[in-house]
Amino acid sequence: MACYEWRIMNILVINAGSSSIKYQLMDIEDVHHCALLASGLVEKIGEPSGRAIHKTFVGDQERKFTEERHFSEHREGMSRVVTLLTDKKMGVIHDAAEIHGVGHRVLSCGEVYRDTVLVTPQVKDTIREFFPLGPLHNPANLLGIEVSQEFFPHAPQVAVFDTAFHQTMPPKAFLYAVPYEWYTKYRLRRYGFHGTSHKFIAQETAEFLGRPLAETSLISIHLGNGCSMAAVRNGQCVDTSMGVTPLEGLMMGTRSGDIDPAALEYIMGQTGMDIHQMVDALNKQSGLKGVCGVNDMREVVESAAAGQPQAETALEMFVYRIQKYIGAYMAVLPRLDAVVFTAGIGQNSAPVRARICQDLVHLGLCLDDAKNAVPANEPRAIQKAGAPIQILVLPTNEELQIALETKQIITGR
Repeated sequence: MACYEWRIMNILVINAGSSSIKYQLMDIEDVHHCALLASGLVEKIGEPSGRAIHKTFVGDQERKFTEERHFSEHREGMSRVVTLLTDKKMGVIHDAAEIHGVGHRVLSCGEVYRDTVLVTPQVKDTIREFFPLGPLHNPANLLGIEVSQEFFPHAPQVAVFDTAFHQTMPPKAFLYAVPYEWYTKYRLRRYGFHGTSHKFIAQETAEFLGRPLAETSLISIHLGNGCSMAAVRNGQCVDTSMGVTPLEGLMMGTRSGDIDPAALEYIMGQTGMDIHQMVDALNKQSGLKGVCGVNDMREVVESAAAGQPQAETALEMFVYRIQKYIGAYMAVLPRLDAVVFTAGIGQNSAPVRARICQDLVHLGLCLDDAKNAVPANEPRAIQKAGAPIQILVLPTNEELQIALETKQIITGR
């Protein structure tokens, strides 16, 4: 048990998908003292041709290794991860025993776990129990845990739930206006996702503003290929845009976001689509891609600037949804300290941020165009001097948050 008292730990973070394994290895003390040692991806597991991408970071030097090969199953993919991490040329540790803990991103366990937990047989059973609510993610997450236990039997395994941060929502926010037994019997409710990102951003916002988290209220806007927002009052989530699945809420890269449920019956009747085809279309063929043909926001912005009407329409729709949610969340927050942009689009797209803020001056969002236009990887404020509400751009780091919570669980045993 001596290793659990170590100040610095090597934490491996794993995000296992149905056909992929994403990983990061960090040497971590706390949020301000951590080093990314390696990161990588094993993808197309089970397909005829797979790929492994492995990067190492030593000082300011980054090295990258890529190989094309067949991975028949996750166990074979994880074996390759261990080999790459310990390789004499491309590795950063000598032996798998140097990994002190493994943190796993897990989609959901409903209302059972409100925080990060040490993986036990009971935890695995609960993850399995919630397969129906996360059929694309929970089975892969559990598989990642079980394979990791085989390769790192000495290391505590920790589950970090994507829905945990949103468990502080009150019933008026998480319940749907449907027969109540659908909630009590079938667990139908708003769960929300991207919770690890929203939690990290809430903590970073409090630190940036120089106030305790428990005294910080904000609207966090996570904009990537998947998009979500959260209303955070005094450090706790009181509402979020995603629902029982990640499909609800904002318009996204390939997801529709909010839609009239009766429209689905109409389109199914017109096209002959079954429910599985409809859900697939809403998740993979809708959003930006559905409206203008591409889901990369950089391409959408460029096409809109070039006068392509469908791209302009898609961009206007994307922005409008976010503006409406900002207004709704301002209504439920007695005080608002900051509106915070994060993730790929939120952090890097100045044109999208400008469009979102330009019609919200009457709500106190006064963007400084010059500050907004300057690209940077550091946390920064981009509102005008004297504005009543701060507009922040903060890089998110879900892997770091998982690593921090994993270490906390291990050292607290």
